[in-house]
Amino acid sequence: MKTTKTMIRFFTIADYEEEEQFLREQHQKGWKLVRFIAPCFYRFEVCEPEDVVYRLDFREKNADRDVYLQMFSDYGWECCQSFAEWDYFRKKASEVEINPEIFSDNASKLELIRRVIRKRLLPLGIIFLLCVIPNTIRAMSGEFGKWYSAFSIFWFVMFVLYLWILGHSTCQFRKLKRKYGGEKQE
Repeated sequence: MKTTKTMIRFFTIADYEEEEQFLREQHQKGWKLVRFIAPCFYRFEVCEPEDVVYRLDFREKNADRDVYLQMFSDYGWECCQSFAEWDYFRKKASEVEINPEIFSDNASKLELIRRVIRKRLLPLGIIFLLCVIPNTIRAMSGEFGKWYSAFSIFWFVMFVLYLWILGHSTCQFRKLKRKYGGEKQE
């Protein structure tokens, strides 16, 4: 019997709640997260099927990291993976008191969203504006000479990819802000 498996799933920076649910479902099927490998590979190890809650937190790496991780550990959360300022925590659902969240209030959830927007979405937008758009225009105008076709295809794919990620993430973050009370319902 296989004791490990690798799955491919793509989640944008704004889909972290869906990612948490995916990891929980895998654990319920007897596969616990061992490692996340960018951009979309999840490594699992066989385990007893049980209901385990997964939560993600986005936090800048700094000197008080040990204190931060110890705080979660004190509340029974196991840090099972850290990647690119995202920390993956898990805890048995039976050990979760009333609220299976790592945040105590909606203001903390909104602050998480603000951190991700500031540290991930904003830089993506800047790269899109300063690099992808100008190079897509240059490639489409034939400025790259004999490499015209290859560069045109590459930059067009980059343009569409960035446009989709930015649009999807912006919409998802707006929904999350409404959900947690950061924006008024329309």
